[in-house]
Amino acid sequence: MTQRQKRSSDAQALFQMTTEESGEASSSVAEEAGLLVKERRKPLVGRFRFLVLGALLAQVIVVFIPPLFNLPLTTLRLEGVTTSLVIISLVWAFVATVAGYGFIRQLTAYPGVRTSTYILPSLFASYGIASLLMFYFRIDYSRYVLLASLLSAVIWFYVAFFLKDRHATPTLALIPNGNQRNIVSIAGANWVRLSSVKSGLSGIEGVVADLHSDFPKTWERFIAKCVLAGIPVYDVKNVIESLTGRVDIEHLAENSFGSILPSNFYLRLKRIVDLFLAMVFLPFFMVVIVVAAVAIRLETAGPAFYTQPRMGFRAHIFTIYKLRSMRADVKEGNHFTESEDPRITNVGRFLRKYRIDELPQIFNIIKGDMSWIGPRPEAVQLADWYAQEIPFYIYRHAVRPGISGWAQVNQGNVAKLDAATVKLQFDFYYIKNFSPWLDFLIVLKTFRTIFTGFGSK
Repeated sequence: MTQRQKRSSDAQALFQMTTEESGEASSSVAEEAGLLVKERRKPLVGRFRFLVLGALLAQVIVVFIPPLFNLPLTTLRLEGVTTSLVIISLVWAFVATVAGYGFIRQLTAYPGVRTSTYILPSLFASYGIASLLMFYFRIDYSRYVLLASLLSAVIWFYVAFFLKDRHATPTLALIPNGNQRNIVSIAGANWVRLSSVKSGLSGIEGVVADLHSDFPKTWERFIAKCVLAGIPVYDVKNVIESLTGRVDIEHLAENSFGSILPSNFYLRLKRIVDLFLAMVFLPFFMVVIVVAAVAIRLETAGPAFYTQPRMGFRAHIFTIYKLRSMRADVKEGNHFTESEDPRITNVGRFLRKYRIDELPQIFNIIKGDMSWIGPRPEAVQLADWYAQEIPFYIYRHAVRPGISGWAQVNQGNVAKLDAATVKLQFDFYYIKNFSPWLDFLIVLKTFRTIFTGFGSK
């Protein structure tokens, strides 16, 4: 189940109300919940201790077993290394493994994410951070032990998650009553419709219900049993968002609007990180930009760069910079670009496919107009039109627009109005789940876009 942390507090409130209304409810519900605990299946490979302790065991085997057989490489690498140094290195390796597991859990909490894709970058990131900390605090460690531990952790997690991914699709039980929004048609889960409160929950990993509707007392008690048994109870709306990665803007209400305010602290922190990374990458980007600009001028007449007013952070209008990918002697016309748009030049098609035309926006980042990650800034005319047609559209400007975003890595560029509406749903999901974990996931997905040209027009 994606976004496990989003268990509805309404279920807890409903459980509290149910147990308070009846004096006998507490004992009987607790007994029935105990039966549910015994009945419910919990896969061993999904447990924290199995994965992490298994990885630690693999590290110990890799470090200590080969030297017993006097293998040349390990003997050479461990020569002069004390036992205490090996233990210190193993402790740091274990901490890095636990952190890497945490990264994996956070990244795979979002929809459309295949666990095996993010094992390697997550473990590399955690071991890299551990190495930097040991270097900064001048802690001696064995490089062989750390590298061997990393290798064993990677292998172990791939094996464990491969076994789990064969049965990775969660099985969710759907409680009748309320607005179910045709949820069973959404891919990403095996759906089981509960016909009565006596239905078994063997193999069920979560229960889904419209928690804002009125339930008969029998179903209220059933939900209370699930809460006591530790079975997560999700609201229909949250599950749809989790499985699709989109927020339904047609049902966006005032209570949703007030509950998804982005963190001001993370907004400020992200701005600092954006500026730092922009200064680091600026020399490299300048080389690529100059080469691309020369290629543009050699192919067609006109300026190498393209500017346009866009709607930005907190609805402020700014000028966006891009490398020109279209002929300069034709009118811009439609705001959307078709896949075989005749306005696109040969060089421009290559630049758009690998997002090179977006590189000059590093100057927008330095100026504070944009971020590396965020919803793509819309043309002012489109933004004004959307604001008139879509409730709460202006809320999209609550975060800085970005070079890459959640919609781009999931949907690619759009060329139709219907697709633009879906893009807005992705954008609202990003704002509602605004966090460093989602930004990191978008960065990783952006690399896939750059190397594969996914979604280019």
